[in-house]
Amino acid sequence: MRERRAHGQRRRAQEFEDFVAGAAGRLLHTATLFTAEPAAPPGTNPRALRLLTTALAHTYARWDRLRGEDPYDRSRQELVTRFARDAWRHHRPRGGLLERLTPQERLVLVLRLYEGVAEEQTAALLGLPVDRVRAICTRAVVSMYAPPERPGRPVGQRRGERDERT
Repeated sequence: MRERRAHGQRRRAQEFEDFVAGAAGRLLHTATLFTAEPAAPPGTNPRALRLLTTALAHTYARWDRLRGEDPYDRSRQELVTRFARDAWRHHRPRGGLLERLTPQERLVLVLRLYEGVAEEQTAALLGLPVDRVRAICTRAVVSMYAPPERPGRPVGQRRGERDERT
C-alpha cells in the first residue's frame, strides 16, 4: 500500500513538474504584465514571481482534483484571483509598459489581448458583466494609445510653448 501511494505521489510530482516546465514562462510573463513591473531578466521580478509561485502552489494542491480541467487555465485563474485580491499592492507605478492602467484594466487587457480569453470567460472569471469587460478593455486600449503625460509641462501647454508663469 505504501509503495502504491509513493508511486502515485512521484507520478503526481512528475506530471506537475512537466506542466511547470512547459507553462511557467508564459505564466510568469502574464504575472509580470499584471503587476506592471518593468522588463527585467527572467526570474528577477519579485512581485510577479511571488504571484506565480502562489498560483502554482494552489494549482499543485488541487492537482489530483483537476479531473480533465486544463492545468494552465486553473493556474491562470489562480493568478487572476491572487492578483485581484491583492491589487491594491500592485497599483503603484513601477515603470512597466502597463503602468498607466489600473489593476482592473491590466487584468482585462492581459486576459483579453495577451492570453486570448473570450469576453464571456473573462467576465465570468472576474465576476463582471460582459459589457463591463468590453468597456474596460476599450478604455485600456485607448489609454495605451494616448501619449503619456509628461511631468513638468502644465496641462494644455504644447511642446515649444513657453510657460507664462516663468
